[in-house]
Amino acid sequence: MRLLIATDAWHPQINGVVRSLEYMAAEAPRFGAEVVFLTPERFRSIPMPTYPEIRLSLAGPGALADILGEIRPTHVHIATEGPIGLATRIACIRQERAFTTSYHTRFPEYVAARTGIPAAWSYGALLRFHRAARAMMVSTPSLERELTGRGFRNIMRWTRGVDTGLFRPRGERILNASAPVFLYVGRVAVEKNLEAFLSLDLPGTKVVAGDGPSRADLERRYPAVRFLGSLTGEDLARVYASSDVFVFPSLTDTFGIVLIEALASGLPIAAFPVTGPLDVIGSSGCGVLNADLREAALAALAIPKERCRAYGETFTWHESARQFFTNIEKAHSRA
Repeated sequence: MRLLIATDAWHPQINGVVRSLEYMAAEAPRFGAEVVFLTPERFRSIPMPTYPEIRLSLAGPGALADILGEIRPTHVHIATEGPIGLATRIACIRQERAFTTSYHTRFPEYVAARTGIPAAWSYGALLRFHRAARAMMVSTPSLERELTGRGFRNIMRWTRGVDTGLFRPRGERILNASAPVFLYVGRVAVEKNLEAFLSLDLPGTKVVAGDGPSRADLERRYPAVRFLGSLTGEDLARVYASSDVFVFPSLTDTFGIVLIEALASGLPIAAFPVTGPLDVIGSSGCGVLNADLREAALAALAIPKERCRAYGETFTWHESARQFFTNIEKAHSRA
């Protein structure tokens, strides 16, 4: 298998889409696959309105047709619904070439939060985008049920994994902060509902690891919160291990790789009972899901770190890749 993955999400972005795709490429040889990425690095781009950290590629279907001819993939997967994904989709349809897609991000809710455009309009556009694919991959059962109810079809499951060697409990605590430490990791943007966490009356210290368009405003309004900026690798892993509870205020994430990074680091989860946390935590006893996020955060302090670590170890990138490449083979074999 020579797999072309077309994605608008790529470095220097730090998010679950980029991490997932990187791990798929790393695991690919074990499944007899070669992965070639088509990313924004190949095109001129412009800043995304209201979110300049994300750049929109100036990619057209004509250029994509040439690229497909150059790369000669046996399989095509479109990971995002941005300009590169759209141009790849059009080129594949024109060439009568099969492709798969994945649904990573709740763009309708994000667009509605930033522009006021009704989510129903965006869902209509996404339905048209994914309908032409042999299959659309989603990360959780609850998301599959929701999207099926919205008319999406040919859905396949693709879970996520965690690097348990990097994200693990450690003896040291590098944060000079009053305990307990309540941690959030992720984009600092309006769609993450971060104020639902920052405004809580909690003991100890609130810590935010991440960056985004809302950071300056939130730092000004919540001076007692520790904002660490974007962290990756060992620096991020040490912050997880120096915390006591992972607070996940998002109402719109489709999975939340940060959830399983936290679990692997021994952190219990406090979150709302929504898609993502509901699927990841399940009946594991490794988190507290409650419409009262303060109550969830305080109750999570009683959950043993050993339980969280053991559960976090059940999420592997090898199993994630097995699902991913199996899905692509099955989907492309459909008549």
